[in-house]
Amino acid sequence: MKNIVKSGMMGVLALSLLASCNKDFLEKKPTDQVLTDDAFTSTKNAWAALNGIHRILYSQIFGTQVQGGQSGNMMYMDIMGEDVVFPNASNNGLLNEYRWINHRNPSSSSSFYNYTFYYVIIGNVNMLLAGIDNAEGPEADKKAIKAEALTYRAWAYFQAVQLYGERYVAGQPNSGLGIPLVLEPKTTPTPRNTVAEVYTQIHKDLTEAIGLFDGYTRTNKSHFDINVAKGIKARVALTQQDYATAAQFAKEARARFTLMTNEDYLSGFNNYSNPEWMWSSRIVADQTNYFYSFFAYMSNNYNSTAIRSAPKLIFSALYDKISTTDIRKKLWDPTGRNTAEFPLPASNFQRYAYHSRKFRVADQSLSIGDVPYMRVAEMYLIEAEALARQGKNAEAADVLYPLAVNRDPQYVKSTKTGDALIEEIMTQRRMELWGEGFRFYDLKRTNAPLNRNGGNHNAAYNNGVFEVPAGDIRWQFLIPQDEINNSNGVVVQNPQ
Repeated sequence: MKNIVKSGMMGVLALSLLASCNKDFLEKKPTDQVLTDDAFTSTKNAWAALNGIHRILYSQIFGTQVQGGQSGNMMYMDIMGEDVVFPNASNNGLLNEYRWINHRNPSSSSSFYNYTFYYVIIGNVNMLLAGIDNAEGPEADKKAIKAEALTYRAWAYFQAVQLYGERYVAGQPNSGLGIPLVLEPKTTPTPRNTVAEVYTQIHKDLTEAIGLFDGYTRTNKSHFDINVAKGIKARVALTQQDYATAAQFAKEARARFTLMTNEDYLSGFNNYSNPEWMWSSRIVADQTNYFYSFFAYMSNNYNSTAIRSAPKLIFSALYDKISTTDIRKKLWDPTGRNTAEFPLPASNFQRYAYHSRKFRVADQSLSIGDVPYMRVAEMYLIEAEALARQGKNAEAADVLYPLAVNRDPQYVKSTKTGDALIEEIMTQRRMELWGEGFRFYDLKRTNAPLNRNGGNHNAAYNNGVFEVPAGDIRWQFLIPQDEINNSNGVVVQNPQ
């Protein structure tokens, strides 16, 4: 295998997916013989190439079913936290992530997948960026395509550097190794850049993208637009403890969007038409992932082994924090016996206390369900947290209130201050974003320890991993061994 970050290895992957994105384009050439030059002869073809990159987010290009695109990373991030609980040890597809084993094994599929997936996107984006200026077509299309490509690259680098680099610390040099910055198609190995250098490039790409997005209206929520780019910038700033920037961009990002109703909240989190969803993959019948689907592991009603025998539970200690008048309390069954509100498709589906019904497939035969990558609620939470961490307690409470009272009509605006207010906001974040792929990232960015004590985690299933101290080397994923070997020593490993 070639060095992972070589765009030569990855460059045609998005194009080979275009059969499901642009039939007319591919009818001119077999899907395994798409020439990269064709993607840049016109903006029409460049749009098709961009759609191929969208398709990678819910693809089957990896050999393990839990690695069905971005949803694989989402599951890993929450399963490695404390808020998603395994009811037994039968779900081997994610068990070693739950046990904090695979990400510290450089030969594991987890290390390989989380690294390679984002470089697949980066490699394809670099090819698109290298050719778009010379494509024939409207200048407005070129700007929009370039803006989306830059946003993808920034997002992919942000996702990966949080895993493989050290935690970013504001006011420090952040000179530890991050990941290789590859900004153009190339075939030579690239050494790892510092964490600071990677974040600088992320902001550079996002700033350019936001400028290019001005005046652009996307066709659907699978595409980026200026609001989503600003939402990603808010995430990045929050991770860097740049709280003023995080609050500003989170507020700007949620403009034009509204919070969902309580009825929508219980509808299965499977439809990107939800007014609260800002960015999502739209999964249609002829593009379903079946057992690679997010819903094959996180729903309660798809007929997969993982759902029948090992459905995901909420951490009971978190469940106990949710008010009885909060709509989110209804997403989980603390008894495991509520058959009326938690119906299952067949008698061979096992029930457990704290069973989730947050995610449900829209079509049980096809595992179809749209996957949420960004919601308005997250932007409220980023803004509130960022304000609270600046000591702006009243402003933070004002921002938190519309979200909290939407979910719980009995909620009273917080009068807490300091750490108590921050803790309330972080608890709201855990309740709101359960299962959506944030918890590992949140623990690492806030330098908080993993603490699974005091609830329904079982040592027989999590291999006794109840605590991981903040700053422990286990908060860094190991670089895939293939990358180390095939770069001839150019790429070096994290501490082991």
